[in-house]
Amino acid sequence: MLLFWRALIISLIGVFAMMDSRLLGRENFEQPLITSTLVGLCLGNLQQGLIVGATLELMAIGIVNIGAAAPPDMVLSSIIASAFAILTGASAQAAIAIAVPIGFLGQLLGIVMRMVLAGLGHAADHAIDEGKFKEARSYHIFWGTLIYALMYFVPIFIVIFFGTNIVKEIVAVIPKWLTDGLNLASKLLPAYGFALLMSTMLNKKTMVYLLLGFFITAYGNLSVTGVAIFAVLLVLVMNELMPKSNDGNNSSPHESNDLDDLEEL
Repeated sequence: MLLFWRALIISLIGVFAMMDSRLLGRENFEQPLITSTLVGLCLGNLQQGLIVGATLELMAIGIVNIGAAAPPDMVLSSIIASAFAILTGASAQAAIAIAVPIGFLGQLLGIVMRMVLAGLGHAADHAIDEGKFKEARSYHIFWGTLIYALMYFVPIFIVIFFGTNIVKEIVAVIPKWLTDGLNLASKLLPAYGFALLMSTMLNKKTMVYLLLGFFITAYGNLSVTGVAIFAVLLVLVMNELMPKSNDGNNSSPHESNDLDDLEEL
C-alpha cells in the first residue's frame, strides 16, 4: 500500500513538472535537478535524488526546445531514473543508462501528443465557428491538459508501482555492448550539454573567464563549489573596480536632449 501512494505522489510530481512550461509560466520545476530532488524527498533518500538530478541536469543543461522541435523528455526520464536508482540502490551511472532510452521514448510520445493536440485545435476552431465558445475553451484548457497529464502520469505510475522488477528485467536482457555504449554516452552527454550551452554564451570577451575557471579547477585542486565562490568574488571585485561606461555622471552637460528639441519645435 505504501508503494501505491508513493507511485501516486511521484506520478503527480511528473504532472506538476509537465504543467510548469504549459500552465505555470516556466518556473523551472521541470528541470531534472528539481524533479529528481522531489522524487528523492518522496522516497526518503534526498541525497541520492540530488546526485541523480545533478548528473541528469548536466545532460539537460544545453537542451533547448526551439519551435515545434521535441527534444528528449527530461521530465519523464529524470523522474523514472531517479526513482529506479533509489528503489533499487543503483548508481547514478546506471540511472543515466535508464534515463537515455526513456528520454527518447518520451520524445516520441511528445510528438504523438502534439499530433493529438493539433486535432483538438481544429475541433476548437469548429466549435468557435459554431459559436460554442465554452466547448472550445474546454478543448484548450481541460482536454489538452488532461491528455498531456496522462502521458506523464500513466507511464510513471506503472514503472514505479510495477516497474522496479520490470526495469530490472529489461536491463538484464539488454546486451552488454549496448549497456557499455549507454554508460559511455552518459559520460559524454554532460560534456555535450555544456558545449551546447557554451556555444551560445562564449565570445572573445568571455572565453578568458572560462579558461580561468578551467585552469583553477585543473591545477588548483578546488572543487566546483570553491570555483563558484571564487567566481562570485571576482564578479563583485570587477563590478567595483572596472569603469562604468553607462554612468550618468560621464555625460556631457552640453549634449542635446531629444525631449528639449521636441519642446522647441
